[in-house]
Amino acid sequence: MAESFASQIFRRMPVGRRPHAEEGLKRTIGLVQLIGFGVGATVGTGIFFVLTTAVPDAGPAVVVSFVIAAVTAGLTALCYAELAGSVPVSGSSYSYAYATLGEVVAMVVAACLLLEYGVSASAVAVGWSEYLNQLLDNLFGATIPHDLSYAPEAGGIVNLPAMVLVGLCAMLLIRGASESAIVNTVMVAIKVGVLILFVAIAATGWSTDNLSDFAPFGVAGIQAASATIFFSYIGLDAVSTAGDEVKDPAHTMPRAIIWSLLIVSILYVAVALTAVAAQPWQDFEGQQAGLAQILENVTGSTWPSTVLAAGAVISIFSITLVVMYGQTRILFTMGRDRMLPPIFARVSPRTLTPVPNTIIVATVVAIIAGFIPLDWLLDTVSIGTLVAFMVVAAGVIILRRRAPDLERTFKVPFYPVLPLLSIAACLYVITGLDLVTWLVFLGWVSVVLIFYFAYGFKRSTLRSADGDEEARS
Repeated sequence: MAESFASQIFRRMPVGRRPHAEEGLKRTIGLVQLIGFGVGATVGTGIFFVLTTAVPDAGPAVVVSFVIAAVTAGLTALCYAELAGSVPVSGSSYSYAYATLGEVVAMVVAACLLLEYGVSASAVAVGWSEYLNQLLDNLFGATIPHDLSYAPEAGGIVNLPAMVLVGLCAMLLIRGASESAIVNTVMVAIKVGVLILFVAIAATGWSTDNLSDFAPFGVAGIQAASATIFFSYIGLDAVSTAGDEVKDPAHTMPRAIIWSLLIVSILYVAVALTAVAAQPWQDFEGQQAGLAQILENVTGSTWPSTVLAAGAVISIFSITLVVMYGQTRILFTMGRDRMLPPIFARVSPRTLTPVPNTIIVATVVAIIAGFIPLDWLLDTVSIGTLVAFMVVAAGVIILRRRAPDLERTFKVPFYPVLPLLSIAACLYVITGLDLVTWLVFLGWVSVVLIFYFAYGFKRSTLRSADGDEEARS
């Protein structure tokens, strides 16, 4: 008997398998490398340049905004850890939504992830230019011309360094996931060391006067800053995009998610606190390469600023690398599920990486990074992240009810309280976003759903699998 339209769009992917799918990718990533992926996608994204946007909203209370974002991300990280152990495949929250809430919801989540990863990779690449110029100025007394360092809306012609960065990351990703993971792990070690150096030096410039007007814009300012900052936590999601290339994913992925969160949260709060204590909050607005400038002001010397700028150049490279990796693996999974054209699931037999997919992602990300200014991008990333996080928390509750006997290598404690708190925390943060961000988000989701009904609905692997079963019966 023919299925109803509702039952077709809400059909769920069986947990643990994908019909008509060939894995294609190679399992080469271990626990330390996967933690490096998580930390690589998060530490630095917020700290190196989001403070110039968030501090003017919240003042010194931006520290509270970081804590709120960390708690929200922490609650969701536990949910991610459970689903990563129960559904250890690539695709992150897209795959989790497909297994728990159904195909059409998975496409909404895919829209969030495409927005989240594509835009955040561009945003990070834009910020890279600022620190690259700071480093060049300190070392050689020269910078890349303004016209070639900024988007048209920011007074330039094109952000050429951002586009070059995206190209370099694409070349490394095409070479192989294992090679990318090794390079990223080295970069993460450097960035963590540099941020610890910042905390140590900035603490010597601590002034309680800078903290006296702690929350000049009240709760509303703290909430607005939390919403902007939240885009910094997409590293948790990036860990779960690697399911098909991780050794023993059911155990490795939950551990990597939890360790990544702990490292990220501690570093974020420590750097934010010492930064706002070392510099009046009014000075953050519009500040270029802000952390490097703070060290220069505190020490009266350029060498700490030079070290930090060099660390930022390296660490932001690693962020862009991991975020682009996550984007390509989500698209790979969607292509394998036939929700996208097959070119996205095509794997090179030599490198075992999705080469055409990577080239497409790099092209789009480079265009956005080259021509869109940073402040236009941050909130758009946050809304995609928050919606995806809410779906993951809901997925834990639904999968517990639908598959209570499913093997789970990690379980969210205090169930169902923590998943519900995760949803509530995301809702609190998301209400701090402005109307324009919501309109952009809803418009993008509408475009993706139109594509789904025009293409993916008729071609999905689940529809093909059901057709094969009907034919055999």
